[in-house]
Amino acid sequence: MGINRKIQTLDEFTIQQMRDFPNATGELSGLLRDIGLAAKRVHVEVNKAGLVDILGDAGTMNVQGEEVKKLDVFANNQFMGVLQHGISCAGIGSEELDDIVVFDDEISNQSKYVCLFDPLDGSSNIDVNVSIGTIFSVFRRVSELGKPATKEDFLQKGINQVAAGYVIYGSSTMLVYATRRGVNGFTLDQSIGEFTLSHPDIKCPHKGKIYSINHGNFFQYNEQVQRYVDSCQKKNKDNGGPYTQRYIGSMVADVHRNLIKGGIFMYPGTKDKPNGKLRLLYECNPFAFIVEVAGGLATDGKQRILEIQPTEIHQRVPFFVGSKLMMEEFENTK
Repeated sequence: MGINRKIQTLDEFTIQQMRDFPNATGELSGLLRDIGLAAKRVHVEVNKAGLVDILGDAGTMNVQGEEVKKLDVFANNQFMGVLQHGISCAGIGSEELDDIVVFDDEISNQSKYVCLFDPLDGSSNIDVNVSIGTIFSVFRRVSELGKPATKEDFLQKGINQVAAGYVIYGSSTMLVYATRRGVNGFTLDQSIGEFTLSHPDIKCPHKGKIYSINHGNFFQYNEQVQRYVDSCQKKNKDNGGPYTQRYIGSMVADVHRNLIKGGIFMYPGTKDKPNGKLRLLYECNPFAFIVEVAGGLATDGKQRILEIQPTEIHQRVPFFVGSKLMMEEFENTK
């Protein structure tokens, strides 16, 4: 994968993509640009978070029973506000909201898409200046256009996603999104205030040397996961190693690194939490779609993530995602 030195903004790129489809309405492109606008607003607050009263806890719990950070609330409001005031989204689902929010007005009811997102993944790291991110997923509605969106529009298998992506707020801010045509990365150029194409046609290496897992829960994992982690630690030059453990605790940062460099990310279920902690609809499905389009694989340890039929908005699943050959190694571990 080369770094593209020709400046092309996110808007220019999406418009160019539309030209290949004469019947395209531009609605998906508009939705992606809206997401980019919200991401830029969050980027500004993330970068000045240490200077204003936006760090720390908001004093409430979200639907997951997790403490809400002030920046989580800000990010959620930005993404919900931008999408609600646009013309390309009929409703949203968010980690921070108990239920879906349907934008029941004349324009939104005509929109073809709904969006699910985790407005600020890795927010437990906000106060210690570790990379955090936003994850989003876009589905085409299955309900009748002209009427309000329904929960069935959101409870679709991940294979039905028309687009998915993430934003990582790190040493630079990047927006990476996938459609069935490919995965492309855009870096925020602060001199012009635009996301510009920096990583065209991202491909996940078939093999990597990084495994990402919370080793502190090792004895809570099932035997297959334990044996695979043991094998990662025992790798040497004769059997494809050595492997290196890298675990940030911010999934956006961990999976982004492995997507670029090659590796496997694992968030298994435990004895106490057999379904794990990660949410299917707005964390696992988007990353599974992105990584599979880039040439990798994603499962819950038993079946393909994108084939799971969701039954609730905040459903949790174990998650394994990464380079194709490393995923096959894991699946073949007995």
